[in-house]
Amino acid sequence: MAESNRQRRLFPDAFKLEAVAAIRGGRSVSAVAAELGLPDRLVRAWLRWAEGRAAAGSGAPAPTLPTAQAAPARRVGPSPADQAAEIGRLRRELDRVRMERDILKQAALIFGQATGRR
Repeated sequence: MAESNRQRRLFPDAFKLEAVAAIRGGRSVSAVAAELGLPDRLVRAWLRWAEGRAAAGSGAPAPTLPTAQAAPARRVGPSPADQAAEIGRLRRELDRVRMERDILKQAALIFGQATGRR
């Protein structure tokens, strides 16, 4: 019942063809769908639609956008600069934790010697 209240989203043919061109260019359906924020099944339906459109045409392959016109890929995860900053932060934290561990080891040895235990 909830689905009947939702408004159906319509996408222009050029948008669909661009997604299909990305898939034919070697990207996976899942990657393209995730980038566009759409379900995989919808992008697969667009792929079938484009294939059917090509078959119904004059026998020519389905139109695709040249790579120069294709939309640039959007990053899904953090940028390389963000990753490098995070790696640097984690290395500094690791150095600090190692230093604390070494200090605690030395303290344990010192207190162990003071009590005569090892």
